[in-house]
Amino acid sequence: MTSQRTRERLVARLAEQGIRNQAVLDVLRSTPRHLFLDEAMAHRAYEDIALPIGFQQTLSQPWVVARMTELLLELGPRNRVLEIGTGSGYQTAVLAQLVDEVFTVERIRPLQERARQRLRQLKLRNVRYRHADGHFGWAEEGPYDGILSTAAPETIPEELLQQLAPGGCLVIPVGGSAQHLQVVTRSHEGFDTRIVDAVRFVPLRPGTVK
Repeated sequence: MTSQRTRERLVARLAEQGIRNQAVLDVLRSTPRHLFLDEAMAHRAYEDIALPIGFQQTLSQPWVVARMTELLLELGPRNRVLEIGTGSGYQTAVLAQLVDEVFTVERIRPLQERARQRLRQLKLRNVRYRHADGHFGWAEEGPYDGILSTAAPETIPEELLQQLAPGGCLVIPVGGSAQHLQVVTRSHEGFDTRIVDAVRFVPLRPGTVK
């Protein structure tokens, strides 16, 4: 289930599907995805599919994690990254191995606590956590070189755009029944947006759950 051969097969599949960033592929190869699932689901950890983690949330498909991370890093290193939607902590763990600092916001406290335990188990200590509504980001710690959202708003929250540093980029799924992955780059003149892939994410919901 957790053999290196199984992980190698997954990484080879991601490369065949167009993931080119070698650092991203190496991190996905070494990160134990099975740790981010309940035991009943762990045997499916290295399939390229999204899996349930409770609270109507999912562990994203590995290709999606790789693609979003690659897009975040395509213009160069990112020192400070804000993640909207900690979820299981898997995307957080991937980011924490590729950037200097990760600030992650989760609205569902039990998910956040489990993710914190998993990342502590993996000795990833460059992550800070906040229990809050992701629509508002984490302004007190901004601005950020990168923002990555693992849930889809109907439209991009203005608060997230304003927390981007000049030269920073936001990678976010946007839409309702039809969603597209968007990359927004901030320049001194404003924001440049490009639509990348059709995707399917859980919605970015308001409020918090204790």
